Amino acid sequence: MTTDHKPRLFAGDHEIRALGEGLLACALPREAWTHEAHLGACLWLLSERPDIDIDAEIAGIIRRFNESVGGVNDDGQGYHDSITRAYVAGVRRFLSDTTETGLAARVNAMLHSDVGRRDWPLRFYSRELLFSIPARRGFVEPDLAPLPA
Repeated sequence: MTTDHKPRLFAGDHEIRALGEGLLACALPREAWTHEAHLGACLWLLSERPDIDIDAEIAGIIRRFNESVGGVNDDGQGYHDSITRAYVAGVRRFLSDTTETGLAARVNAMLHSDVGRRDWPLRFYSRELLFSIPARRGFVEPDLAPLPA
């Protein structure tokens, strides 16, 4: 898993809102569901959609989207619960610490932060545990360090 690439940043708040709304409506093209889109949609959900209980609903939201674009959620592909929940914890922590205002500014700052890195969950999980079937199917506690509170 390489992390040396530069993140794709967002030009404006409207792009992130469109991603989040497209995710919920299962109306995004599959290729738009990038690492950056995952994190941008998560920040949008946490900061602008208090009507959605992300802890209770995120698995269903992502699984439904994956299936809507022809994806499969099984033991080897699609929704990964432990990675998703690790990033939700990281995005929450980022939101509690950031002084950025504006949706795109916050998302772009997060993408440049440690939380935005593709390998960020490996600070908490061994590769073997994180990529195990139990960790994909459901949340598994990290084995290297606790997730941020």
